[in-house]
Amino acid sequence: MTTSAKTPRSRLDPEPVPRRDWLGLGSLWAMGGALLFGFTGMMKLPKAAVLASPSKRFRVAMPENLAAGEAFVPPGRAVAVFRDAEGVYAVSTICTHLGCVVKPNPEGFECPCHGSKFAADGEVQKGPAPRPLPWLKVSISGGAVMIDEGATVPHGTKVA
Repeated sequence: MTTSAKTPRSRLDPEPVPRRDWLGLGSLWAMGGALLFGFTGMMKLPKAAVLASPSKRFRVAMPENLAAGEAFVPPGRAVAVFRDAEGVYAVSTICTHLGCVVKPNPEGFECPCHGSKFAADGEVQKGPAPRPLPWLKVSISGGAVMIDEGATVPHGTKVA
């Protein structure tokens, strides 16, 4: 038969912490962590989380060997620029159905998402696109072609 003899505790030993005290301390630490997390989030609020976008108005260097009626798509832009005998004009390459970027082809443009087809002047040849591609404002200053993606003009508007 064994008897468990209690060893006398030293007065230097720490007091045992009851379970309720552990739960109270744990909730205090959780509250402190939540407050710190919330404060960190509030400190990020004054800084905008929006990425800078390129300007809607930009200059285009037209290639000299561009054939009349052939589309020139500037890199990184959703615009097709054309030059013909009557002048220069620009057509948006954003599909009027659901906003996909249309791809130029020999007949005009084709939407890779849902199959809409457009003529070179932006008119709808095959749906589901409900409207033609919008023409964009073009201006020529000092020999440079300036395009404003934020402004539309009536179809057929060309700048000489």
